[in-house]
Amino acid sequence: MHTVRVDDREGGVRVLVLDHPPANAENEALLTDLAAALDAAREDDAVRAVVLTGAGRFFSGGFDLAAPRRDAVSGPLFHGLFRDTHLRLLTFPKPTVAMVNGHAIAGGLVLALACDYRLAVDGDYKIGLNEVAIGASYPKIALEIVRLRLTHPRACEMLLGAALYPAREALGLGIVEELLPADAFEPTVLRRAARLGAFPREAYAHTKAALVAEAVARVEAETPDEAEHAAAVWTTEESRAARRAQRRRLGIDPVAG
Repeated sequence: MHTVRVDDREGGVRVLVLDHPPANAENEALLTDLAAALDAAREDDAVRAVVLTGAGRFFSGGFDLAAPRRDAVSGPLFHGLFRDTHLRLLTFPKPTVAMVNGHAIAGGLVLALACDYRLAVDGDYKIGLNEVAIGASYPKIALEIVRLRLTHPRACEMLLGAALYPAREALGLGIVEELLPADAFEPTVLRRAARLGAFPREAYAHTKAALVAEAVARVEAETPDEAEHAAAVWTTEESRAARRAQRRRLGIDPVAG
């Protein structure tokens, strides 16, 4: 797995590190590697809990805006991979903890929200769900994850306002359970994950499955027409123009994606 590093720690904690420079952005390779890493952790009895984090200054910057534009065949395949990988994470039967180490933007924040708990370092970085601002529609799985984790007013504020917030506001927004100082960040996350992993695994898995069941059912009930309608939002000229402008701001090849 080239874009996800695996590091086993004490207490049965397996750390999965998103490592796709510069922003740990989500493309086919990263999603495929993350799905494989989750499957391996699920089947390994020695793994009691999983911590998800990012390499460098990013947890994840969301969709890879530098990826080549997908066609009528590759587009649906990518969206299916996105859905299936996020379902794996959301329904993972063991404890999952997002160790938010840096920028968590758009789909990157959705990845963090798909975990059971989110602990973040207190630092100078941004968080937010800015898809609307760059002409991107939310896949059904992403919407359901946000709705599951955030209150309705907060979800509306973040999804429709499309703002990026300083990390210090993550606690007040209900995104993370705690902001931790840098010197205590990793040890605290690992300790919390090990504590969760020490619970009887059948009880944890059963309770978690019940908590996410309604959201999962809504995702699985999505029709092909509904998925196609959501994907079509990406292809309007106004949406593409918004992403071209975003690529220019980020210094990304404006003809990609």
